[in-house]
Amino acid sequence: MKLNKGTLEPLLLIVLGLLIFFHFISASSLSISYKEVLLLTESKSLLSMFMNYWIDLLGTNSLIVRLPFIFFYTLSIILFYAITQDYFTKDIDRAVATLIFAILPGVSSAGLIISESIVVLFCILLYLYIYKITKKQNILLLFLFVFVDNSFAILYLSLFFYALYKKDNILLTISLVLFGLSMTIFGFDTSGKPRSHFVDTIGIYASIFSPLLFLYFSYAMYKISFKGTKSLYWFVSITAFAFSLLLSFRQKIDIADFAPFVVVAIPMMVKLFMHSYRVRLKQFRTKHKIGVNIVLLVLVLNFFLLHFNKPIYLILENPKKHFAFSYHFADEIASKLKERNINNVYLDDPKLYARIQMYGIKGGEEYYISVNRPEIYDDMIEVKVYDKVIYRLFVTKLNN
Repeated sequence: MKLNKGTLEPLLLIVLGLLIFFHFISASSLSISYKEVLLLTESKSLLSMFMNYWIDLLGTNSLIVRLPFIFFYTLSIILFYAITQDYFTKDIDRAVATLIFAILPGVSSAGLIISESIVVLFCILLYLYIYKITKKQNILLLFLFVFVDNSFAILYLSLFFYALYKKDNILLTISLVLFGLSMTIFGFDTSGKPRSHFVDTIGIYASIFSPLLFLYFSYAMYKISFKGTKSLYWFVSITAFAFSLLLSFRQKIDIADFAPFVVVAIPMMVKLFMHSYRVRLKQFRTKHKIGVNIVLLVLVLNFFLLHFNKPIYLILENPKKHFAFSYHFADEIASKLKERNINNVYLDDPKLYARIQMYGIKGGEEYYISVNRPEIYDDMIEVKVYDKVIYRLFVTKLNN
């Protein structure tokens, strides 16, 4: 079947619909993690306030809690497809870029986790889309971003360098003012002893893109720096990437502050690759075909591993080594406690204790629950995955 625009768009729509459907399935199996608990209970951000209102209104059902992030994930894919409308000369290139963006580990996971990352990514794409159709910087939107998240300081810094490149004094002044305002309100954490986390940061970027795609990202940024056209997309991506590496020489950074800006490079990467592929004669394209097939295969495998990972517990001796362990089982444990009419507890694992409280288990002194087997206990709760015991909790009734 020949893939023209009439057949390509419906096919892409079906594939993206399946990806979003997989997000719904995955979300229904995730519990609230301890890190997410801290964001909900200790942060004063707009996201925290919204999510607390959302939970108060609809409850802590696993799917309901993550529904806003799936929504922003979906909107981000739509915006990404929209901003690449005139960027590629061939529809297949645009479809490939959109698919890569949608299954990118960092983007796909952001569509499930309670964090600002997917909201920030949506805002960036919205800004770039408005810039694309108006050919003007939307100052009002830039100003509103100041109050959304501290990471938008990176966007203002990118626009500052872009303004220098374009010799746009108005944008230069506005971006500098907004950068100063963002740093005044939020700032970036520079506490702690100076210690290099450069290798750790590189490793995280490799997991966000997948290792082979990250290598090509590095090559593409280098090549565009010296030979390519330096678009606004390039300035946003390279500024975030360069400053994250620079800061990581001194401290451990929160990669979520930088990753949404870095993945903006996907259209540039695909365009550069397709150009390199097509300028070669057919008999000299073998390496490119092998490379792109490996990258796509790894991305697809990563996507399914991210969303359907519980069977991994079957091959792990220590369940806590599972990469998603901190997002599993809290809701199951809370449900099992409620089935036994155990609602007021003290648990000797502080992080798990905080998590099950999000599901309606209250702190108290009626029951003591331990993750370690005591000499005397009244009941035992087991959480299993395919008949393999992952959690054993020992319940002791107090104040008999």
